This record gives sequence, structure tokens and C-alpha cells, in this order.
Amino acid sequence: MGKVPPPAHRFFVTGATGFVGRAVIHALRAEGHVVRCLVRRGSERDLRGLEAIERVEGDVLVRRGLENGMAGCDALVHLVGIIREHPTTGATFDRVHVEGTKNVLDAAVAAGVRRVLHMSALGTRADARSRYHQTKWAAEEAVRASSLPWTIFRPSVMYGRGDGFVSLLAGMVRRLPIVPVIGDGRQRVQPVPVEQVAEAFARALALPATVKQIYEVAGPEAVTMVELLDLIRAALGKRRVLRVHVPIGLVRPVARLLHRVPSFPVTPDQLLMLEEHSTCDPTAFFRTFGLTPVPLAAGLARMFA
Repeated sequence: MGKVPPPAHRFFVTGATGFVGRAVIHALRAEGHVVRCLVRRGSERDLRGLEAIERVEGDVLVRRGLENGMAGCDALVHLVGIIREHPTTGATFDRVHVEGTKNVLDAAVAAGVRRVLHMSALGTRADARSRYHQTKWAAEEAVRASSLPWTIFRPSVMYGRGDGFVSLLAGMVRRLPIVPVIGDGRQRVQPVPVEQVAEAFARALALPATVKQIYEVAGPEAVTMVELLDLIRAALGKRRVLRVHVPIGLVRPVARLLHRVPSFPVTPDQLLMLEEHSTCDPTAFFRTFGLTPVPLAAGLARMFA
């Protein structure tokens, strides 16, 4: 007799239209689960090609309707987050990360959801310097205070087609004669394939030992920003990349002045994060979820193939 597959569950996914959300949907569907996505009005087009999913219209910032949207779901996957604020539209770190998280947790409890899987970020801590990490910590505190069994993931840089970081660097390597590097380029990051993060989300519900656990998530190699650029160059088949280092002290006042312009590439809060390393020991993550670490060079080669 063949192996009996695990029972299918219905997952309610916030942030489904984003880079990580699409990967999580694919991973959940591959495990045979039913996926219901929270979709803000106007973002439906971002789910093109993902037809075998349920959709409910709503917004994490609007508590009304969330409970009905979650009715019948076994687990909540909360992925919503922003990397920069847009105060004119109400998209601030406090509202999205803190209020939004409290809204979906309250709705999940009321709807009888039995588990929450929460996306945080590496570097999140009580004494963080950046508002991004401070509000991510407040969101984690709300999750930990909830009556729901929870699991929290704190990933480093996630990469894959359509990401907002490695793809941005690759675009500069492809197009620019000289690539700007903010600071000395020695800040260390530990990129991890987004597919592996998504796999962990898909497997967590079947692993009782993951309840009330926080997993720091990263790839097997910590590299400096300069080393990452060189690995991207190699994966793209370019012979060399010229770099110019721009002191953070010069960028900071300009960022303060122009960060509300959507096309300006960096905010003061992001500069604070750039000054920190984003590394960890991911052994527990890979062991718990039965995943094999992917060497960064191999992952980038596959991404750009």
C-alpha cells in the first residue's frame, strides 16, 4: 500500500499578492492544501495564473469582514508587511505591522482558526534601531500574546524571481556601467531561496514541535554586499563589475529630504538596517523542516537561468 497523504487543510493567507505570498501559495497547493487569499480591491490582477485558490476581498487594516473571510479555515498565514512607509495612503509601519496583525489575530480567534504562522524578519528585537524592526517586534508580541498556537519565522534576505533586493542588484549589474554601493559594502547578509521559506510555512502545521517556536531563517553562507554583487555578476555571466562606494554619511541627509518620493531608492530607516548584519545560524530551521541548504552560487544560477 502507498503512503497515506496527510489531510488537506484550508489556509487563510494575507499578503498573498506579494513576492513571498505567491511562493507560499504554490507550496501550500503542492502539499494538497486549500488556499484562501485575502485580496485588497485593485490587487486581484497580482494573482493571475493562480486560479485554484479561493479569494475574499478585504484589508488587514479594516477589521470588519475579516472574521467572515476566515470562516472555515484551519490556519492563518500572516505575511503582510511593508519595507517603506507611504503615510499619504495610511500605509505606515505601525498601522500595517502592528494594527494589521492585531486585526487578523482577533478575527482568527473569533472565526475559530486553530493555528497562526507569522512572517517576521531577521533583526527583529525589542531594542532595534529601525522603525521597521521595532514594529515587527510589536507584531511578534501580539502573536505571542494571542490564544492561538503560533510559529514565527524571521528570514534574512529572500531571493527568487521577482524579489525586491537581489533582482534590483541584478538589474544594476546588467544595465549600469558603475554600480553604487552604500557604505563600505562589508555589511553581511545571508540570502535564502524564497521557495525554502515557503516550504517551511507549508510544513509547519503538520509539525506540533514548531508550536511556540521562533525560527531564524537564512541560507548557508553569509556574504558581504560586495561579495553578493560579485556572485550576481558571475551568475549573470558578466566578466567584471565596476563599483563606487557612496558614504552613508552623504546618503543620509539626502534620504531624509527625498525619502517620501516613491522613486527615491532608500529611506533613513532602510539606511539604519543597511548598517546592520543580517545573519544567523539556520541549522534549526533546516533540520526542523527537512530542508537541504542551497549554496548561494547555485541558487543564483538557477534564479537567473
